[in-house]
Formats: sequence, structure tokens, C-alpha cells
Amino acid sequence: MSRMFGTDGVRGVAGAELTIELATKLGQAGAYVLTKEQEHQPTLIVGCDTRISGGMLANALMAGICSVGANAIYVGVMPTPAIAYLTRKHKVDAGVVISASHNPMEFNGIKFFNGDGYKLSDALEDEIEELIRNNMKDVVLPIGSGVGRIDYRFDLRDEYVKFMKKCVPVDLTGMKIVIDCAEGASYYTSVKTLKDLGADLVAIHTKPDGTNINANCGSTHMEELQARVVYEKADVGLAFDGDADRMLAVDEKGNLVDGDQLMAICGCHMKKKGTLKKNTIVVTVMTNLGFSLMGEREGIHVEKTKVGDRYVLENMLENGYNIGGEQSGHIIFLDDNTTGDGLLSGLHLLQVMKETGRKLSELAEVMEVLPQALVNAKVPNHKKEKFMEYAEIAEAIKALEEKFNGEGRVLIRPSGTEPLVRVMIEGKNQSEIEEEAQKLAELITNTML
Repeated sequence: MSRMFGTDGVRGVAGAELTIELATKLGQAGAYVLTKEQEHQPTLIVGCDTRISGGMLANALMAGICSVGANAIYVGVMPTPAIAYLTRKHKVDAGVVISASHNPMEFNGIKFFNGDGYKLSDALEDEIEELIRNNMKDVVLPIGSGVGRIDYRFDLRDEYVKFMKKCVPVDLTGMKIVIDCAEGASYYTSVKTLKDLGADLVAIHTKPDGTNINANCGSTHMEELQARVVYEKADVGLAFDGDADRMLAVDEKGNLVDGDQLMAICGCHMKKKGTLKKNTIVVTVMTNLGFSLMGEREGIHVEKTKVGDRYVLENMLENGYNIGGEQSGHIIFLDDNTTGDGLLSGLHLLQVMKETGRKLSELAEVMEVLPQALVNAKVPNHKKEKFMEYAEIAEAIKALEEKFNGEGRVLIRPSGTEPLVRVMIEGKNQSEIEEEAQKLAELITNTML
């Protein structure tokens, strides 16, 4: 039986794979496992993104929480990193986010933070999953006054805005910024924060209706923002994803600035200021080869982990590093928050631009992005981990590795959150690697369907 938890919580199509029954069980088991050592009546903060299924799943989840005697504080639509912060600030026992991040509207997900605002370890997730599979065996459900309560606190989003301004108190007066909120969870918090800091702000995709989250907008669809930045003659554009834990940027010429470049810009600036701990940035194996070359030139150690921000975070905590992330724009500034935070990343980037007086296009030159092709192969979810068991696929991958050996690299891996196998090839010729990546992705899909 496949593992319920992926790299970022439990995900699936809402109502089909992620049912209200499963949400209730996750509320029960999650609240029980995360709070069983507590001697007081425990409390969990719950928030969601703008998906139409968010309310349905939130209510099911909170019913489960209350059924084991824990309390829930429902904060409504809130960025994922805001839940992590509020969990710490209000000293509650855990936080829960109902979101499928950058995925299409019909998907949703449930992920937990512990009382310190960190995503759960594999061991804790396994404990929650085991309890669900055993149908909450040996768990006594309270009755009467032992049942938990739900408190509704929609005002807490302004506490997160205040926290952001405290983390990076940069004066943005005179700076024109375009932001794309992806019709998602950042539609209020990002706009409010940047306006409060004095920015001349143009905000797009800030009218979520429950069905338009990530639809041709946000950090997964950058084309409109790129055009708008040029049209508005803006200094910079920032794009968030549905739950606002990641951010990608656009320079004043309309060029995309990805997560690798953003980490290079901020990391180098931190090194010059003496705030880059152990002169190290933590990235994943998917990070562009140009990032490692930048590190060698700038005297910055580049630490690599498996794909997934949780593995980046584990490495940072274990070794005392303070910046790390992914090419997708999921960047962790550990001195400020415990998880990837799109708005926080944007503020740090804007601070670098302000303090150096340089345009983003100039700052982005710190790293050369080498040609890279990434193609997704659609496969059945239960088969995605087994692609190397197919001889035809294994042979094709081996042939590609031999072809690009010494002049690039080939990386094939299953997605942690979607029914996909990701094919990534780096090399010298963009059209060649795109063609090879497409051919391999088609082979994987056709072979495994």
C-alpha cells in the first residue's frame, strides 16, 4: 500500500481522493498524535487557500480535531507560511494548512506543522497514517464537555502582515512593483504589506472565486506578469503560487528570475553583509548547474539535498544554515520563518535592490543559468515510484546518461505531490535537450499507462 503522505502533506482530488471522511480522520489522528503528550486541552490553528473545497475540508478536519477533545482556531484564507508563524506566535500545539499549493483547483491537500512551526518528520507522519489505517484503535473519543471547540479568528492575517514588515522593514517608496497573487492565499497579505511599506503597487489576480486559483496565473504561469512589468515600466514583478509559500520574480526587462537566481542574489548579498551562516546555501539536486559554478566563484559552499523543501529544511536545521530552497521559488529564510515564504522572499529581494541600488537584471547576472529542460510524464500515481522497473525506460535513461556524460546531466524522479515522473536534462544545446526530454517523457507515459 502506498504512503498516504507525500513530500508536502496529503494531496489528491478533493471529494474523490481527498474525501471528507479522510479529512476527518486526519483531523482526529493528527490532533491525537501531535498533542498526546500535552497535559492541557490542546489547540490547533487551521487555515486554507482559496479553493472552493477548502471550507468543506476545513470543517471535516476540525470536526475530527474536536472529536478527540482538542480545540481548533479557524483563521480562514491564509498563506501557508502565515500558519507556521501563527502556530509559533500563539503557542498552540500544532497548525494545519488545507491547500494543494501550485496544483490545479480540483486538487487539495492537508499538511501539518508542529508547535514550533516546522513541517512534520516522516516518523510523525507515519504515526498519524498508522492510526488512520488502524481505525483509531485504542483512542477513546470524549463526550459531553470533553469535546473540543472551534474559535473563528479571521483577524489574525494582519498579525502576519505586521510580522512581515518587522522581518524586512524596507522602505519601498519610489519603487514600482507588479505582483501576481495567483487568485490565491496572498491576495490580501501581500498587497497590504507592500502598500504599507510604500510601494507603488500594481496587483493582478487578486479576486479569487474558489475556482480560478493558479489558472493561467501566479508562479506557474509567468507570461502575463512578464508582459505587465514591461507595460507598466515597473522595477520588478513578483509572482506567488496558490498558498504563497513560493515566489518567482521578473526583472524590469520582463525576464524570468527563478528560485536559483533569487537564492544566488540574496545569498551573495548576505555573504557581503556577514549574515550568511557558514557561507552556505542549501539547494536540491534539481538546482541548475550554474548555481554550483556561482558558488565556486563567490566562495559560497553549495549543499545539495533530495528534492523537497522538507529535506532542505532538515539539512539547514541539522547544520546551522540560514538560507536554502528550490528552483521553483520555494525559499527558506530560517532567521525569519520556519518554512518557505513567498512574501518574505520577495521582501528580501526588494531589500537587496534597495541597498545596492542595482536593477534586478544586473543582480541576476551573478549566476549564469545553463540550458535545462524539464518535462513531466503523466503516469498512474501508484506506479510513479516504479519507473526504473520497466526495462525499456531504464535502458533509455542509461543511454541518455551516457550521451550527456561530461557535458550535462540527466535526472529522473517521481513527483512527491502529483501523478508525474519528472524528466530533467541539462546540456549545452537547448533544443537538443528539450527534444530528448520530451521523447523520454513520452516513452515513460506510454510504457506505464
